[in-house]
Amino acid sequence: MKDYVLECCVDSAESALNAARGGAGRLELCGNLIIGGTTPDTALYEEIRKYSDIRIHALIRPRFGDFCYTDHELEIIRGSIRRYKELGAEGVVIGVLKPDGTLDMEEMKKLMKEAEGMSVTLHRAFDMCRDPRETLEQAVELGINTILTSGQQNNCVAGKELIRDMVEWADGRSDILVAGGVGAEVIRELRPFTKASSFHMSGKVTLDSKMEYRKSEVSMGLPSLSEYEIWQTDEKKIRAAKEVLDAID
Repeated sequence: MKDYVLECCVDSAESALNAARGGAGRLELCGNLIIGGTTPDTALYEEIRKYSDIRIHALIRPRFGDFCYTDHELEIIRGSIRRYKELGAEGVVIGVLKPDGTLDMEEMKKLMKEAEGMSVTLHRAFDMCRDPRETLEQAVELGINTILTSGQQNNCVAGKELIRDMVEWADGRSDILVAGGVGAEVIRELRPFTKASSFHMSGKVTLDSKMEYRKSEVSMGLPSLSEYEIWQTDEKKIRAAKEVLDAID
């Protein structure tokens, strides 16, 4: 078997099972991917577990927005880690920054203690930090297994130089998980350039709602987002990415 990780971020049971059928080796389980992901409901985890034993890492993010949290939010994060640990999730995806853009080591140590025995990924709080080299070294010091990154750009192709540097800096001490616009063709370009072996993607397609009656006068969220479009992982997109990884020496 080729030595790589293909992780799929999902926020529904349908997406999770499509990803598993497509050949993903791991899920990042989220809620609300349309706003970058928040902590998923534990009922979603339990529903997926009825049908698949795929490895699941739960995103722990209590709200949309920055990664500088209040005391109440930090308590919620710690509680969410405990709940997913009790449920048997293999990993959690976490991150806390200070107002100055540095990793909050004091709070991260508390979270690492809660997550003891689980795999830990530093999420894209990394992409918002001030100094990527320093933060990588801090992540290694904390014992973080994986760093999720687009190379501090909106997509991984734009950030590929930093991703390449990170793979070199990490030198196997922490896995660099490439995110942000990943698909089969991007993997084909970035795998040889960056030497990264781990990729994170949604593989999403936009589906039309089954609703026939539609109330155009009312918006339940942001006016720019349609209530009648559903994002879902496409099994074929995951399989295409896996085939590229399988073909790379």
